[in-house]
Amino acid sequence: MDYEAVIGLEVHAQLKTASKIFCGCSTTYGAEPNTHACPICLGFPGILPVLNKNAVEYALMMALATHCHISPESRFARKNYFYPDLPKGYQISQYESPIAERGWIEVQTDHGKKRIGLRRIHIEEDAGKSIHNDAEGLSYIDFNRCGVPLIEVVSEPDIVSTEEAVSYLKRLRSILRYLGISDGNMEEGSFRCDANLSLRQKGVKGRRTELKNMNSFRHVQKALEYEIERQQDILESGGEVIQETRLWNENEGKTYPLRSKEESHDYRYFPEPDLLPLVVDQERLDAIRANLPELPDEKMKRFIDQYGLPRYDSEVLTSSRELADYFELCARETGDAKMASNWIMGELLRELKGDDGQIEDCPVSPSALSELLKMIKDGTISGKIAKDVFKEMYREGSPAKTIVRDKGLIQISDKAEIAAVVEQVLRENPDQVDRYKKGKGQLFGFFVGQVMRKTHGKANPRLVNEILNSALTVFKG
Repeated sequence: MDYEAVIGLEVHAQLKTASKIFCGCSTTYGAEPNTHACPICLGFPGILPVLNKNAVEYALMMALATHCHISPESRFARKNYFYPDLPKGYQISQYESPIAERGWIEVQTDHGKKRIGLRRIHIEEDAGKSIHNDAEGLSYIDFNRCGVPLIEVVSEPDIVSTEEAVSYLKRLRSILRYLGISDGNMEEGSFRCDANLSLRQKGVKGRRTELKNMNSFRHVQKALEYEIERQQDILESGGEVIQETRLWNENEGKTYPLRSKEESHDYRYFPEPDLLPLVVDQERLDAIRANLPELPDEKMKRFIDQYGLPRYDSEVLTSSRELADYFELCARETGDAKMASNWIMGELLRELKGDDGQIEDCPVSPSALSELLKMIKDGTISGKIAKDVFKEMYREGSPAKTIVRDKGLIQISDKAEIAAVVEQVLRENPDQVDRYKKGKGQLFGFFVGQVMRKTHGKANPRLVNEILNSALTVFKG
C-alpha cells in the first residue's frame, strides 16, 4: 500500500541565562549534584516564583527569528504530573496563552526549499534528572536542572520524511546558536527532541506515537526510521497502531512502549496563581528586534553577494555561527575568500569529521590557517605540500612557518634550477617525448609528475608547467 509519514517535532531548548527561571540559583552545567538548588526550585511550602527577565527576552528573540505572531499578553499555567525529579508535583509552563504562535522556518529538501510551520513557542521550567544505577538497583535524583528556563518549540505536522526532520532540527538549533540564547548541546540535554509520528494511507487519518530519549540527530533519524517500519508492519498485517509514548533504545536500535500517550486534560492545567500575566509592550519588542544578530539565511545571502561564493559553499559555511566567523576571519586575512572556503570545507572539515569534533574545538586558529594560505599564494610552498603541513598543524599545533622551515619544505622557484630538472627528465624519457610530439598531449602530466618527483614535490607547479611547455617545443633529443 501507499503510505505517508506525518511527523511533528517538539523541541525543548535550555536558555543560556545565568540563573534559573524563577529563582537565583545558577544554571551552570556539570556542578556537583544538588548544589544548585533552593527552596523555590525544590518547591518548599510558601515559595513564590519571580520571573527571569532574560528568559522572556530570549524567548522573544526566538519568536522574532522564526516569524511568529507574538502575544501581547500570555499566561503561565501549572502542568500537573508526578515524576520523582519534579519536586513540586507540577511544572510551571504555558498552555492556552503561549508567548508566540504561527511561525515558520525554512529548510532545504531534495525538492528545494520548504517551510515548516511552528504551532507555538512557550516558556517553561525544566525538571530535575533521574540517574539509574542498574548494578546497585538504585535510582538517584539530581535537582540542579530543576527550574532551568526552557522554550518549547512545537512544529506543525508538516514533516514527511526522516531527512526533513533532521534538516528542521539542524536549522532550529542553528538559529538558537546564532541568537546566542542556547548552546544547543544534545549530549548535555540542553536541546531535546520528542517526535510525534503517524504512518497512514494517503487520505486516511493515522494514529500517532510519541518518541522520546533521542540525544543526537542520528538517533532521531534512526528512531523515526524504525518507527515508520514498525507501524507499516502493523498496518500491513491488519493491526492497529496504539497511541502511546515509546522510548528509543540506541543500543538495540528499537523503540519500546513507555506509557499510554497523555492528552492535555491528563495534566489538569490551570492558571498559575503566583504569577501575573506576561505583558509584552511594543517598545520592548522593537528594541529586541533592532538588536537581533545576523541570522543564517541573511548571512548566507551576504556571503554570496560580498565574497562571490557559490550557494553551496555559503550554505555549508553558515551552518553554524562559529564556522561562519572562522571563515570570515580567514577571508579577511588572506584576501582570498574562495581559497579560504575551499580549505575550510576541504582539509579542515575533513579533519574535524575524522575526530568527530566541532569548529570551536579546532586546534588550528583562523590566523594560523591564513598564514598557511599566504605561503601558498606567495609561492613559498605548493598546495600539495601545504596539505601535509596542515595535517601536522592540526595534530601537533605547530605554526606553518615552523614546520616548513624545520622540514626544509620551501618551494623551489628558481627558474634555472627547475629548467635543469626539466631538461634531465626529457633526456631520460625520449620515447615519451617522441609520442608527445606526435599528438599524445596527455603525456604532459607524466612529465610534470617526473619533475615533481625529482624535486620531492618542492618545485613551483606554475613554473614547472611554464618551463616544461617551452622545453618540449624546442627539445631535439
